[in-house]
Formats: sequence, C-alpha cells, structure tokens
Amino acid sequence: MHERKDVVSSPCQPAANKPQLTLRFKIDEKDFLIAGESASKTKKALQQLGLKQEIVKNIAIIVYEAAMNIVIHSNHGEIKIIIAPNQVVVLSEDVGEGIPDIELAMKEGYSTAPNEVREMGFGAGMGLPNIKQCSNELDIKTTVGLGTTLRATIYLNPADTKQVETGTMYV
Repeated sequence: MHERKDVVSSPCQPAANKPQLTLRFKIDEKDFLIAGESASKTKKALQQLGLKQEIVKNIAIIVYEAAMNIVIHSNHGEIKIIIAPNQVVVLSEDVGEGIPDIELAMKEGYSTAPNEVREMGFGAGMGLPNIKQCSNELDIKTTVGLGTTLRATIYLNPADTKQVETGTMYV
C-alpha cells in the first residue's frame, strides 16, 4: 500500500493571530477509500487535540459525508478542516455537476447518486441532512455545471477542548 502524499496538514495564521491548524485532503472521483481515510485521520487529529468525543464524532461524520459527495458527484475536490480554539470549519470544494436544487437535496432520502453507487450501498440521500444535523452552521454555494462549496461550522467553547495549538500535525 502506498502513502498518499496529497494528504497533508499545515499550519497557518488567521486574522487576529488566533492559532489554527488546517488538515487538507484531495479527493478524486470514485475514490471511495479517501472518504473513509479523511474522516479517520480527522478523528485521530481531533482526539489528539483533546476535543470532546461528541464533537469529534460530529466532525468526522461531516468530513465523511462531504468527502462521499465529492467522490460520488464530482470530478475532484478538496476538503479542508480548519481547527481553531473557538471553532472547527469543514470546507469542501469540488469541481463537478453542482446541485440543481439545494432545498430538495437537503431532504432526507433524496438522492441523485447513480445506480452503480447505490448498489454499492452508498448514495442513500442522507449526506447533506447528516452534515446539517452535525454542524452549528451550514452554508452551501453551488453552480450547476461548475461545482459546489460547502462550509460547515462547529463552534467550540473552552470546555470542549484541552488544547488547540498552532503547529503541524501529520495524521
């Protein structure tokens, strides 16, 4: 098995000099393995930072569902998990078909996944509803024929974490 060199984490400094850590995962069409890997590696990083288990679980679900949407519905994309002391943002950007009707796509059970994906057990129409349920804020911008940007925010309070420090973490 080969190590994915496109899965990296890197530090950066946001406005107001608040410490922040960013995990990045490049995702290709039909790469089902990376969807699971991205969620698993995110979970590991968040656990190492000391976040509460419930928050870790919710963020891992968001990352997995966002990654699966890229795998199923786009040509390629990237997920960034931006971890700061007061929030975690999952930013998913893809190049693909876009979402023709966001309101309809937010309904549980609505799916545009191809039959071949459904036959594999994926594409049940729960991705966006799960992301919404696990996040405090959800913003989706899409252009049909070009792609979609999804931003899910989870707010943290001091009791949610022991530490979120600037630095690089390899997961």
